[in-house]
Amino acid sequence: MTANSKNSNLVEMKGIVKTFPGVLALDHVDFSLHAGELHGLVGKNGAGKTTLMNVLTGIYQPDQGEIWVDGEHIHPMTAQRARQAGITCVHQRSNLTPPLSVAENIFIGGWPTSRSGFVDWRGLYEEAEKKLQRLGLEIDVRRRVEGLSVAEKQVIEIAAALFANARIIILDEATAPLPKDEVNMLFGFVRRQRDEGVTFIYISHYIEEVFQLCGVVSVLRDGEVVTTRPVASLDQAELIHLITGVTVERFKRERGRQGARPVLEIRGLTRPGKFDNINLAVKEGEIVGLTGLEGCGKGELLKGLFGLEPLGEGTVLVEGKPYWPSNPAEALRRRVGYLPRDRLLLGIIGMRPTAENISLPILRRLVNRFGLLRLGEERRVVTRFIELLGIVTPSMWQPVEFLSGGNQQKVVFAKLAGTEPKVLLLDEPTQGVDVAAKIEIMRIVDQMSHQGVGVLFVSEEIQELLDVCDRIVVMFAGKLDGEFVPGDPTVNAERILLAVEGSLAHNESEKIHTGIAQ
Repeated sequence: MTANSKNSNLVEMKGIVKTFPGVLALDHVDFSLHAGELHGLVGKNGAGKTTLMNVLTGIYQPDQGEIWVDGEHIHPMTAQRARQAGITCVHQRSNLTPPLSVAENIFIGGWPTSRSGFVDWRGLYEEAEKKLQRLGLEIDVRRRVEGLSVAEKQVIEIAAALFANARIIILDEATAPLPKDEVNMLFGFVRRQRDEGVTFIYISHYIEEVFQLCGVVSVLRDGEVVTTRPVASLDQAELIHLITGVTVERFKRERGRQGARPVLEIRGLTRPGKFDNINLAVKEGEIVGLTGLEGCGKGELLKGLFGLEPLGEGTVLVEGKPYWPSNPAEALRRRVGYLPRDRLLLGIIGMRPTAENISLPILRRLVNRFGLLRLGEERRVVTRFIELLGIVTPSMWQPVEFLSGGNQQKVVFAKLAGTEPKVLLLDEPTQGVDVAAKIEIMRIVDQMSHQGVGVLFVSEEIQELLDVCDRIVVMFAGKLDGEFVPGDPTVNAERILLAVEGSLAHNESEKIHTGIAQ
């Protein structure tokens, strides 16, 4: 009889230890998974969640510990043996091949062929349609993956895993890149597969989603399992306390400190197909929230203001002077900083040290008259920002890719702060970071505004905007559709959400306060 046959655990990890240079990532972790569970796995950035799953999928070899699957001790657990055991991981960044069709991606590496040895395209498409229909999916299998929504890509990745006989699927921050209106579609699909016997491990920083989706949750803190509990036995405040080890107070901005002078003025800005007749002003020291559904144009507006995309036609002023950046370098010269939604793609250079990432935008200020970098001055600047923003790193020379998500985001803020911006454009600045890191980031934004920086803060987290912003502007179908002032007794998250969805009545009694450009 195998050691695991006496219980109903599908997976059992016992005493898992994993170390990296200078870091104990997993400290004798025990983790069990029952068949048919939707099992949440939560913790702060750097708590060990992804490392534990990398051990389970054979990407990392543990220094100590055992892994049992279906009562069988698997040693060593390799990526190949994990796949053979039906274990796979779907990451927040799609692993699909964008130029290929849905069908080609589903059967990649095993396309059916005719007797003559050529690809049987008809058979490929027909089989893909049959398989997707059995999963309750109606997606054109001939469509290229690059034309799918983010949620559709996630669903196709899960489907491809199921077709490869996966029975344990790890969803690692699966909703981080998703707009809110697509999360429910993904969750519905996951629940249907759970009902068919598939087991899921769900890693997320979005606490409310754990309560919405999971039946059981395990909490990791500093490489150790703090608890495994039924979700129904917890509330959000208790789960946050278990994750952080402290009572986390919600951040609330002290408002009314902004100056009267606009640092950013937008008048009649139009870019066909993206946004139309945008009128908006951000004052010195003011934090203005901008929210709306995915595709409403808010992200394109920020990219245009930073010179990453065309701005269109209209008038833009920065500190009272005409502003029309053709590239990011010009935007930085005019003291306009931008924090991208995708920090891994546009915010950091993962393989380079923390110090180099922080000093990169200001290198011209750090060289001597011979064009050589003053290393001592660079170290002084980097040390100041590491201390000021509380960046946790073993050394300023640690590659950024090895920092937690929250600390990576702080490095991006350090880059921006070093340019001494007057206007700060933030696109989902707290996306993909843990609860405690969100609070710290909101404090950093608040501190920068108190130094006179005008902030345009894009987020789909309504409560976050209510906590940190002086005003909140809603964008719907490319147009600014109204403005809300936090603290006004008539303003709440539900009312803003109605405006975001375009459902708020536009009669005299329900009309949103105007005065967008002030």
